[in-house]
Amino acid sequence: MAVQIGKPAPDFETTAYHQGEIIKVKLSDYRGKWVLLYFYPGDFTFVCPTELTSVATKYQNLKELGAEILAISVDSPYTHKAWQEVELSKMVEGGLPYPMLSDVGGDIGKLYGVFDEDYKVDVRGTFLIDPDGNLQAMEVLAPAIGRNATEMLRQLKACAYVRQTGGKEATPAGWEPGKKTLKPEPGLAGKVCEIWAPDVG
Repeated sequence: MAVQIGKPAPDFETTAYHQGEIIKVKLSDYRGKWVLLYFYPGDFTFVCPTELTSVATKYQNLKELGAEILAISVDSPYTHKAWQEVELSKMVEGGLPYPMLSDVGGDIGKLYGVFDEDYKVDVRGTFLIDPDGNLQAMEVLAPAIGRNATEMLRQLKACAYVRQTGGKEATPAGWEPGKKTLKPEPGLAGKVCEIWAPDVG
């Protein structure tokens, strides 16, 4: 069954490389936190190091929002370790501060619908899971297209805000904290134009 927004994110357990150690990671152990599950095609590739290190520069912001990022590819923890030492640590000081999970065989990618059977890799997919373990956002891109870490952080802030309001407020396109929100109610139907307009420029 395909993953669905608002439904529980499939649980899994696997090995990971993190801060010099090989550890076990189970998704459900992160219950109570926001989780960004960040699938990527492979270590020692081209677009992937730009994405993973860009996310690393936002890591402190993610932590402040009560979120954790779990990067995942079909590579082994030992390959993750080597890549950290050879390249990633030269792009961000200390290398990636978050766990790099191993999905050898693609079983986790299959759960989330991002495993490419032809190339035997997980494609570029991001899944935002809320503290209750439910999926709130997902994005899948072609291998040659890198993701935007700033937009990923913005979406997390929007999801966290909506959760904080108990769903009584919604965030319009491009919403940032401090900007106008919307209250979904019958009286607003057909009148959004009176309180909001798209940015131009």
